[in-house]
This record gives sequence, C-alpha cells and structure tokens, in this order.
Amino acid sequence: MAKELPAQIVDVRAEAWPLARPFVIARGAKTEAYVVVAEVAADGVTGRGEAVPYARYGETVDDAVAAIKALRGPLTRTSLANALPPGAARNAVDCALWDLAAKRAGQRAWDLADVGAIAPCLTCYTISLGSPEQMAADAAAVPHLKLLKLKLGGDGDDARMRAVRNARPDARIVADANEAWGVEQLAPFLAAAASAGMELIEQPLPADTDDALASIDHPVPICADESAHTSANLFSLIGRYDAVNIKLDKTGGLTEALAMAQAAKAAGFRIMVGSMVATSLAAAPALLLSGLADWVDLDGPLLLARDRVPPLTIVDGVISPPAPELWG
Repeated sequence: MAKELPAQIVDVRAEAWPLARPFVIARGAKTEAYVVVAEVAADGVTGRGEAVPYARYGETVDDAVAAIKALRGPLTRTSLANALPPGAARNAVDCALWDLAAKRAGQRAWDLADVGAIAPCLTCYTISLGSPEQMAADAAAVPHLKLLKLKLGGDGDDARMRAVRNARPDARIVADANEAWGVEQLAPFLAAAASAGMELIEQPLPADTDDALASIDHPVPICADESAHTSANLFSLIGRYDAVNIKLDKTGGLTEALAMAQAAKAAGFRIMVGSMVATSLAAAPALLLSGLADWVDLDGPLLLARDRVPPLTIVDGVISPPAPELWG
C-alpha cells in the first residue's frame, strides 16, 4: 500500500459536463453530469480526484465542496477517513491523494496499491429507461457493445427485458431496477429476467425493504447497490444478495473500496465495480478494482458529449488503463 505522505488541499470546484443524450433511470432524467474535483499538493506536485454527490444519499454539490473546503491541516488518507464520512466529498480527496502519491513515487497507482497491473476490461454500456421498443432500438443501435446494462423502472420491466433480448440475442445483459420493484413483483420479474437471459439484477427493492430477498429463490443473481456502501454493512447483506456494487462515491474513495472488495470476496459475494455518470477522471481510480470484479460498469465517459483530455481509451466497450496524465 502506498506510503502516507501529508498533503494540502489546493483547489476544489464544481463542474458540469453535458451528456450526449438524456440519462433516464427510475428516479428521473438528467442532461448533465455534476461533479466535484479536488486537488491536493505537496513538494510542488499536484494530484486530483473527481466525485459525484448523489441526492439519493442526501448529498449536494455545494455541500461536498463546502465539506472539502472545511478540511484543515495536512491530510493523509488515514486522517481524511477520520475527518469525513463515506461519500462523494471524501472520495474526491482520497482519489486525489492516491494520484499525488503515484506522481511523487514515480509509480502507477495500482503498483502502490499492490493489486497488480490493470488489464483492459469490458465495461457495461447503459441503456436508459424507456419503452420496450425504445430500449430495444437503443440496444440494437450499438451492436459493437457486447455487455449491456438496462435501466428498469417497475411496471413493464418484464416486457423491457424481453424486448432488449430479442433485439440483441448476442449480448450479455445485466439489469438495474434502482429500487423500483415492489415485493409482489419480485417473483414474476425475476422469472422474466431468467427467461430473458439476464446475468444479474441490481437492487430490485428499496434498501429499507430488501429483507424479502432472503425468503425467495434467486433464479438470477441479485446485486446490492443502494443497500451496499462500505465494508461495515456487508454482513447484513448475507443471505439477501449474491453480489455487491462497489462505487467509490459510496465507499468514500479508493482506500475503502479496495478494503471492501477484499472483504466482499472473503464473504462470498460477487463484485460489480461501478460509478456514477462522470468523466474519465472519476472512472480511472475504480479500474483498480477491475481485477476482482465479475462485472465492470464504468461507462460514464461513453455517455458524455465530451470528456477530459486525455480521456480513458474505450474501444468497443473495452477500457484500457488510464494514461498517467489523466490519473494515477
């Protein structure tokens, strides 16, 4: 693990990045990605990190910026974890500290984290929530992308899954309900998911009612997202979920995400590594978890109208390791 050397916050700012097209999930739609960028420095070297505050968890961009600006004194990853709770603000600074450590050491971040070199990996590509016909058309429009993630929304999800499968019989497909199913919909929708060849169903029930998952069959593996935040709550998921979606914005940075991935594996969970819709700067640190992941869902850069320079290189859905000029 990278040696902890103290650094100072030198900049924090909010940015808006336009999307190529509206991004629609069960909770609503958006046309821009709102991110927070933090920069830290020491010995004339600067590191940066990006995060996405998420309203589902009571976060706002303004609050995240204020929390970072309120940090005092030289920071290490350890002192940061004591100063801020898990969430987007801590993630931006934690990833900036990792970037700084890699630059100061003249090494790549994955070497400092002792996770092995990052290999190119296939990412999911998100199909926004819409009518079955629209989602099928959207899936058919990207025949070069072989791993799709469907955003579902409740009523009609069985038809959505069937329609996309009929449009893309060649694709691997996972689906994310974003807490939109009711308990009474579980059995029929999971049966429809199995029939349509879904590899995974993500967060079908609201996080506060997911105890019902312990008492039903899982014909398709079920993944926790809104129910899974840090290593501390993994134990409560046993018996309910088969997999967990690890996002740096939930864990509060790469440091806890790496620990959570190891703990999840030890507990028998399969892993999806995900992120919010953001630029390549946010996705790059999450790639350090890709070697432990069964599914990688880091397609945020593909959903933007423009990206950082240099961006992550993504060809036919395959992400290459980040250039050092981007991060790490």
